[in-house]
Amino acid sequence: MNKLINMAGAVITAMAICSCAEDTDTIGQSITISDEQFEIEAPKEFPVETRSYVADSVYTQSSTCYLGLVRDPETQTDVKSEFATQFHLLDVIKLPQPSEFVSRENDLPIADSCDILFYLSSPFNAIDSLQSIKMTVHELATTMEPGMKYYSNFNPIKRGMVKPGGLSKNKMFSYRNLTDEEDPENFHIPLNDPYTVGGVTYNNYGTYIIRQYHQHPEYFKNSYAFSHHVCPGFFFEITDGYGFHAKVSNIGLRLFFRQQGDTAVYNSALILSGTREVQQTTLITNDLNAIKQLAAKSTNTYVKSPAGLFTEATLPVKDIFEGHANDSIIAAKISFQRINDQSDDVRMFGIPNTLLMVQTDSLTNFFESNKVPDQQTTFYANFNYINSTYSGTNTYNFTNIIPLVKYMWQQYQKGIASNPNWEAEHPNWNKVLLVPITYTSGSSTSAEHDMSLSSTQLMKGTKNADSPVKIQVIFAKTNR
Repeated sequence: MNKLINMAGAVITAMAICSCAEDTDTIGQSITISDEQFEIEAPKEFPVETRSYVADSVYTQSSTCYLGLVRDPETQTDVKSEFATQFHLLDVIKLPQPSEFVSRENDLPIADSCDILFYLSSPFNAIDSLQSIKMTVHELATTMEPGMKYYSNFNPIKRGMVKPGGLSKNKMFSYRNLTDEEDPENFHIPLNDPYTVGGVTYNNYGTYIIRQYHQHPEYFKNSYAFSHHVCPGFFFEITDGYGFHAKVSNIGLRLFFRQQGDTAVYNSALILSGTREVQQTTLITNDLNAIKQLAAKSTNTYVKSPAGLFTEATLPVKDIFEGHANDSIIAAKISFQRINDQSDDVRMFGIPNTLLMVQTDSLTNFFESNKVPDQQTTFYANFNYINSTYSGTNTYNFTNIIPLVKYMWQQYQKGIASNPNWEAEHPNWNKVLLVPITYTSGSSTSAEHDMSLSSTQLMKGTKNADSPVKIQVIFAKTNR
């Protein structure tokens, strides 16, 4: 009887270790007790070796872009964010007949005005909200193709995608754009200068779009046709200024016109948005040598975005299963302790909010395939600021990674059985990366590379028994 009571207590403890995982769907699979008798062993800890991993570029096709140029206080080097986007056509686009436009020229409709509207959020810091920066808008000659994979080192100018002699506009602005009294936190770029294409000059860019709609309605049947025949998109380049960096939460191409109704004149507009439904990508420029110098430090590891550093951990899978071939793992937990920043510089980058744990060799496929953490071989953990019952302060806690540990062991056994050189040929078989992400759950769950300015140091794990990073495992031994 006492043995069963002790076993129940140990199982409750194991459940407690797992219970603070962000998703506990797999707990029941991990600790199901059958009619057999189990002896729950005391938790065992195994050292985990970690290192900094340089991310030269990351997959950037997402719903969010960033814009700005700042100095990284940690490396004393510049970080610049620029972006390119297409514009999305809704399923039904309908403009009035030419005769219904109030403004016409040579009996052809014209737009009264046209602009690109930016919605900005999440500034780098409040101190620099008045810092001005200059941007140049470049019209693309060729569009970004669906099916292509665009990374943070993709530069449309260097790729020759900018249209020679095409639309080009300069704009000076700040996060608190005091020159725009109508909406001080957003700004717009007027496109009202004459626009010439194919030997025809239009009074503004909006008129060009309207005329194309009436002359070639087939160009407006979907976003693909629109981007290939009318508007390939724009590239937004930072050309001057310093200290501004913000998220472009939304961007719209707007054209305004007046429409003659039966009894009155109506003000109308067509608004096209840069969204996830079309191609858009952020170009990140930073100092790779400075990034490598941080990675070379032996005292800690780094997690840094955008397109900076990840932390790689080698899970001691063989050590975990040695002597436990016939036992069951009922709990596996690993925590990564953040090192507090000692700098008093208010411009230090923020702490990454969410980290993805993904196998090193699966990194590319995970993001290019638009996957989300499945709590089987990929997991996520939010930064834990405060102390709680089952997790420590200032940590990232991965509390239910049993499926991943088992999967790695199964792959190792299968590989070695078929090929004695399998481990040498698969050096990353038991390695995972900690990657800063933005994670959205709900009806449209998504996981994307975090492209904001964030950075933190983690305690470095070693192979030694006193390693600051350990994986804690609880086994259930079968008593037959």
